[in-house]
Amino acid sequence: MNPDLVVGAVRLWLGTPYRHQASTLGAGCDCLGLLRGVWRSLLGAEPVKMPPYRADMRDPGHAGALRQAAEQWLLPAPAALEAGQVVLFALAGAAPAKHCGILVSPTRFIHAQERLGVVEANLTEAWARRLAGRFVFPAAD
Repeated sequence: MNPDLVVGAVRLWLGTPYRHQASTLGAGCDCLGLLRGVWRSLLGAEPVKMPPYRADMRDPGHAGALRQAAEQWLLPAPAALEAGQVVLFALAGAAPAKHCGILVSPTRFIHAQERLGVVEANLTEAWARRLAGRFVFPAAD
């Protein structure tokens, strides 16, 4: 997938409020909903229906589900950090990835954050330490 198309699609979501389990441009989304919305704008219908999931990171029922979905529906990213890549973050040490966003440059990413909504942020050292996976969207058919 052309990284410029991905960056253009995700930038449209800036300012969308945070809403758990939502994925509607301008109305609300969480981090996964942001990826789902970008998927729909680039590739069409989502490949699977999302089951309900809890907002807190202590949900053992979905441990590893974010990485599993990324490995199933996205492609491995090249070695270098590049715009358009989907990034997964492990927010609690060695725990499974529970947060995601999309790089808009090697040093900046867009994600949905509670209380802030969809924002662009620096990929600071603290965020970089939490990187738990990088993927790219498949090419459109």
